[in-house]
This record gives sequence, structure tokens and C-alpha cells, in this order.
Amino acid sequence: MRKPRWRAHHDDSDTARHDALPSWVPRQGWKRRELVIWGAHGGAGTSTLATWLQPAWDMGARRPEPDPPYPANVATGRALVITCRTAAWSAQQATKAVQTVIEQGGQVDVLAVVSDGWPEPTAAASRFRLLEPQVGAVIRIPFIPALRLADDPAAVPLPRAACRALARIEATAKRTFPLPPNPLDT
Repeated sequence: MRKPRWRAHHDDSDTARHDALPSWVPRQGWKRRELVIWGAHGGAGTSTLATWLQPAWDMGARRPEPDPPYPANVATGRALVITCRTAAWSAQQATKAVQTVIEQGGQVDVLAVVSDGWPEPTAAASRFRLLEPQVGAVIRIPFIPALRLADDPAAVPLPRAACRALARIEATAKRTFPLPPNPLDT
């Protein structure tokens, strides 16, 4: 899988630094832990976010069955990102997903609200504000029209606002699950 363009320039210096490590130093230990990305409903942008935020695990969409298996246990030791759209119904589904994870003893690190190109309804905005104290961050991903025509979301050039949103998701995940110190940074 190709690296998303928005992150391509960050990884080159890391590769050079890792090549300088002695062979006995484990290289996997210095990378960011994979994110767990779970959709509050179908069509929430889960697969696209997982493509952009590699390494990431696409958990698919929440199912409306009674007491289904939720990613609270799967996400243990990893940052959990729940995705949803901007519709009022989507905000309701996000509320249910966050509530379920918290009830099972987990935590939601990021609620990613993916725009569908329309203005966010007042009812949805209110629900997202109510969710803010229950999650690490509510981060809005702007609408990207080029995604409608693309076969590969990693190949779509992202606008600055989208790059900033993705960087905020990564920064929140690093704050939640700090990595061990990198010996090359000293």
C-alpha cells in the first residue's frame, strides 16, 4: 500500500535514522502504535481514514444488534478513533457508539466527524458538543470532492484543512499512548 501524500515527506528522515541503528535494536518498537478506527455507522469514512492514517486497523461499522462485540477490548493499548458523518442521525449513532465503549471500560480518543459537503445541522452540532467531554477530541474532517472520483484515497491530494485534521488525530493518539523514547533523538 502506498503512503498518503500528506505524510510522505515525514517518513523519509525516519527511515534514514532507523538505518543508522545497530542491528540489535528492534525497529518496530520506535513506530507509532496502530490506530483502531471504527465507524459509528456504515459509510462513515472508516476505510478512507484507515488508509490515510497507517498503520491503522479498519474495524468496519458498528452493527445495531444487541450487545455486539465492540472494539473496547480490541483497542486496549491502542488509540480508538470513532468516525461518523455530520447528519443528525450520524451524531445519534456516534453517541451510542461512544456510550457503549465507555460502558465496557474503554475510552474513545478521537471522534472524527467526516463532512458530507453539506452544512452541519444544529442538532448534530449540539450532540457533538455534548460528546466533547467524553472523548479525547472531536475532530472534523472537511469534505474532499476529489474522493468521489478516486479509486485510491491515498492518491488524492489533500487540502491543508484535511492535512491539519489528520495531524490532529495523530497528535491526539500520541498524547494518549506515548511511545518509548527514541535513542536517536538524544
